Order: sequence, then C-alpha cells, then structure tokens
Amino acid sequence: MSSMKDIKLPKINRSIGAIHPINQTKEFIVDFLVEIGFDYIDGPEIETENFNFDMLNIKKSHPARQMHDTFYVNKKENVLRTHTSPVQIRGMLDRKPPLDFISGGKVYRKDDDATHLPMFHQIEGISVNTDINFANLKDLIFRIVHKLFGNNIEIRFRPSYFPFTEPSAEVDILSEDGKWLEILGCGIVNPIVLENCKIDSTKYSGLAFGLGIERIAMLKYGVNDIRDFYKSNLDFLKQFK
Repeated sequence: MSSMKDIKLPKINRSIGAIHPINQTKEFIVDFLVEIGFDYIDGPEIETENFNFDMLNIKKSHPARQMHDTFYVNKKENVLRTHTSPVQIRGMLDRKPPLDFISGGKVYRKDDDATHLPMFHQIEGISVNTDINFANLKDLIFRIVHKLFGNNIEIRFRPSYFPFTEPSAEVDILSEDGKWLEILGCGIVNPIVLENCKIDSTKYSGLAFGLGIERIAMLKYGVNDIRDFYKSNLDFLKQFK
C-alpha cells in the first residue's frame, strides 16, 4: 500500500478557538490596574458569613443576607461569595498599609434575567494609605473609565449607599443614545471595616471600587442580553476573535 498522500483531497478546515469575551474583558482591566501599581490577589469562592458579611459591616438584618438573595451551603455555615470584597478583607488582614491590590473572579447571587445571572464576574480594588480622599478616588475612576471607553466618554458620580464605604457613589457613563448607564460602585472605605482588619482608621484611610465584568463587556461590545455570553453559540462568540 502506498504511503503517499492524495494531494487532491480537500484540506480540513480547523477552527481555531479564542479567549472568551468575558475573560478578554477581565484581562484587559486587570492588566491596566497592575500596570498602574495594583497587586493581584485571589481568594476562595466558598466563604464564611464572617468574611462575606460581618467584616464588611453588613448587618444581620441586611436583605443581602436572606435566603432569597444568597446561596448558603453547609447548613448556612458558609456561602457562595456574593462579591469579591472578602478577598480585600483577607488581604488587609494579611498585609500592613500602605496597600494597593485588586481581586477578581466568580461571584454568586440569586438573580437570572437579561441583565443578571446567578453566577457572574467581578473585579474589585482597594487602596489604603495616609490621607486618601474622594479626589484620589475620582481620579482613579476617571482613569479606569477612560481606559475602557475612551477619553471622550461623559461620566457622572451619583451618591449611593454601601455598608463598607462611606461616602459611597455609583458611576454612570452617557451612552450614544443619550442614556446614563451604571458601570461601577465605589467609595471611601468605612472606618469600621478598617478597624475590623486591625488598621488604625485615625491614621489610615482607603478607597474601594468594584466592576461587574459582564456589565462592562455588554456595554463595550453592544450586547443586550447577558445570557448570550454563556450559550456556547459559536456564531456569537466568533465576533470576539
């Protein structure tokens, strides 16, 4: 039998894969924040109530701690983390100021519609030093948003409430059709949280921010339904090669 190949046969077209758009977006944000001086740290997805809620000044009566919002495991001894903020708590307990680090990964909440999923991705960052104020926070947020959406994007800060920051704000960008769209939350770290982490709040202050990666990817790529990212639709995913 001849070992020669039949060169008349049609070639086999092999489709080459690519990085998923959510991972592309995460890597883009992480690379930028590391470039400007943040360290990247990681933590567990199954957390204690203490790290997920108590250390962050989220009281027992807060709605986020209810069964209809949070996935409890091990007879309510632990939770699937509802944000990546517990990683910040672990980081502050393990290190001494000055601190600049980010964390990112999967988080879990009982949501499921066109703009929410029970599992999604976050990136959160924190900086702790002497004399940090809201002006420092605004400068950082402008740098992040301009990196993501360009220098001409219009940005606004709205007062908000988070138990772990005070004051707190939500940040919106102005879309091309004239609508304000929320993209992230931020604030000055609540002194209670600093004290919980054995950091002297009379000497140090901090800033914190958090972004939903799917939300950023939806705005960046013009995707209307968050569920499209996870349907394994190759025609959809090929757009992001």
